Amino acid sequence: MKIHPSAIVHPKAELDEGVEVGPYSIIGENVKIGKNTVVGPHVVIDGWTEIGEDNKIFQFASIGMVSQDLKYKGEVSYLKIGNKNTIREYVTMHIGTEGGGGITKVGDNNLFMIGSHVAHDCIVGNNNILANLATLAGHIVIEDNAIVGGVVAVHQFCRIGKMAIIGGCSKIVQDVPPYMMADGNPLEIRGINIVGLKRKNLGSEVLHNLKEAYRIIYRSNLNTSQAIEKIKAELPESTEIKELITFIEGSSRGITK
Repeated sequence: MKIHPSAIVHPKAELDEGVEVGPYSIIGENVKIGKNTVVGPHVVIDGWTEIGEDNKIFQFASIGMVSQDLKYKGEVSYLKIGNKNTIREYVTMHIGTEGGGGITKVGDNNLFMIGSHVAHDCIVGNNNILANLATLAGHIVIEDNAIVGGVVAVHQFCRIGKMAIIGGCSKIVQDVPPYMMADGNPLEIRGINIVGLKRKNLGSEVLHNLKEAYRIIYRSNLNTSQAIEKIKAELPESTEIKELITFIEGSSRGITK
């Protein structure tokens, strides 16, 4: 371990081999940090926080602080961060609350750009990007390979589906289905995330079927239930179509139209 002399690391904190802690950073009593994670200068990590391996945490980040939820009464709750995440300057991530299962979870290979915020009881999957000042309220779920643009505000209990992309300065108050491109205030679905889908080397048949699903949901004047039934009847089964249907059928806030 390489711990700068000016850093304050609680003697009960657990730091694995290869961990680096920069000048003036503070590591709390209940923190666990995995192998080769680098904590920059002036970082505060506290609470019941577990951080995996090979993460990079830049200066002035605040990780594992107590929730801003007024219902939080000091109960033991957790923040768990996976491996190979990049957490840039001024990023904030909070522990969970009793009302949300007591845990905030972040997966692997995510990029949290400057000033982005992950509130209590959020679940962030893998390979996502939150651009500068993207803000997640409590109880939000982001699946995998999604991009949330700069200065986007996401209402509590919303979900953002796999490989969705959200334009900057958007306001999200309902779920954004997988594979979709959304933008605006109020938010609108503008089409499928065709660039992202091509980057993942999904075939032309997948793109065609998702375009047809988009057309049925958003351009056919059917309500959501009718659109789902039409998709089931007319489009061939595939992993992507099943994921889209499952996501929409599981929505409690309704989907962005």
